[in-house]
Amino acid sequence: MTTTTSRTLTRDEAKAFGEELDALKREIMGKLGQSDVDHIRAMMRWVRYLEAGGRGLLHVGIDPVTFTVGTAALSVSKILENMEVGHNVMHGQYDWTNDPALDSRTYEWDTACSGDDWRHSHNYEHHTFTNVLGRDRDVGYGFLRVTGEQEWNPTHLVQPLTALALACLFQFGIGAHDARFPETIAGTQPLSVLRERARPFLEKAAWQIGKDYLFYPALALGNFPRVFAGNLLANLGRNVWSFGIIFCGHFPHGVRVYREDEIEGEERGAWYVRQVNGSANIEGGALFHVMSGHLSHQIEHHLFPDIPASRYPEMAPRVRDICARFGQQYNSASFARQIGSVARALVTHALPASKRSVATTELRAA
Repeated sequence: MTTTTSRTLTRDEAKAFGEELDALKREIMGKLGQSDVDHIRAMMRWVRYLEAGGRGLLHVGIDPVTFTVGTAALSVSKILENMEVGHNVMHGQYDWTNDPALDSRTYEWDTACSGDDWRHSHNYEHHTFTNVLGRDRDVGYGFLRVTGEQEWNPTHLVQPLTALALACLFQFGIGAHDARFPETIAGTQPLSVLRERARPFLEKAAWQIGKDYLFYPALALGNFPRVFAGNLLANLGRNVWSFGIIFCGHFPHGVRVYREDEIEGEERGAWYVRQVNGSANIEGGALFHVMSGHLSHQIEHHLFPDIPASRYPEMAPRVRDICARFGQQYNSASFARQIGSVARALVTHALPASKRSVATTELRAA
């Protein structure tokens, strides 16, 4: 595990920090080629094979073994499609191929969140204003208090249970995110605006529910209950896994948040500093990285969201070295340690007394 307090950089130091990261990005971009296309195409094939095999076993089987294997295969298919394929393709990581099937602007993934909503709330809002309170709505997703800098309200007392519910229904929580339901509840967004914003989510969610819980179970005739249960468990597995990976990359101990005034006049190097200090990595092997969509390298992803994620393991040692030379933390730990840290934060910040000042690692001009 490596978690330290970052050193405050002068403006010139931050500029040099950014220039080294830009040079690394140019180097990797110059290497992109057929091997990167082969990787994403292989992942897409695995998604199809696992879905076909999983659904087939659920439809025709009658024993618990085929049910378990079929459900597991379908869940892995959904995880790969969402995390290693959909998320990464929609970041524009393969736009350089000019392949219509890999076009970030038109790709639609197998989840309740519409592609257009994701491209706005995630690609634009989150990646532009990473961990800036009041600008990045992913900090707590509007109802969880994950840091003492967020204002406390009585609903946070039950947030460990709220977080558990979000984990189980994560695709719907993400899908509804861009509709901004909390703003309407708070009276800052008119109901008419909510209806307009919620329409893509409601249409996509209805399609997903109909596909997994009506169409495929009905297609299985007498095996309706078995297929329904298999789809339910497959979605649950995908949702909980995605929740765990994403929360471990954003909210464990050592990840800091920023005030809006701290990013006024922010230059490229300072933006890089914020990405490093606002992210955390999860250590694991090659299969773990693929199953996480390489979001186990959240630091590299926040730094280089448009580089094919399969390149992150190659870039990580170089990024770690640059961070060390500039005195910036490189928050990396096992999944067990990071998820434990997240769980403690959710419990601790459920209480009103858990307040602290913003860490003093902000960029200052020399």
